Amino acid sequence: MAPRKKEEKASANEAADMVLHYLRKQNRPYSALEVSANLHNKVTKAAAAKVLKDLHEQKAIEGRPAGKQIVYHAIQDPSASCTTEQLAALDTHITDLRNQATHLLATSKILRSTLSSLNSELSTTDLFANVAALESEKAEIMARLESLKLGKAQKVTIEQREEVEREWKKCGRTARMREMVARECWRFVEDQVQDQERAAELRESLGLDD
Repeated sequence: MAPRKKEEKASANEAADMVLHYLRKQNRPYSALEVSANLHNKVTKAAAAKVLKDLHEQKAIEGRPAGKQIVYHAIQDPSASCTTEQLAALDTHITDLRNQATHLLATSKILRSTLSSLNSELSTTDLFANVAALESEKAEIMARLESLKLGKAQKVTIEQREEVEREWKKCGRTARMREMVARECWRFVEDQVQDQERAAELRESLGLDD
């Protein structure tokens, strides 16, 4: 197996540039040990501690005690902070986004309810079957209509119409006679049943009010 190539360490100037760039990029506090580890030991712990101390003395970074060690972070740019107007605009934007989120949630709820209703109705297969049945019925009706337009329908003669009218009148007389008989029979039954509630139940069971 070939010998593992020894990892090259950064020079003093390179180490300073790497550490400063790393702190500015991450924008959070780190100790010398963390900086060295995060830079994959390209800068040793001792070198990182010296570089951080030098940068702090040069006021290129900030440093403060944290327990038994010192942590360092990049100096914040005052010009990068938001003005009062910018903060107010951000608050307004956040409020708008929250309102939009509320509206979208309500819309989503309505759509889910609509989808649930649609799923409980006819399926696509059933709809196609119903459409096919309606199309067939439509074709049959159109054929009959076309036949009527062409005069192919069988006409009713005067004699046939008079016969139908006679039968209709006969059926009407029979129905009226039966109705009269039913009324008379019910009067007799009603006279025999003294309990009105019982009489009403009996009338309903006989279907006389249908």
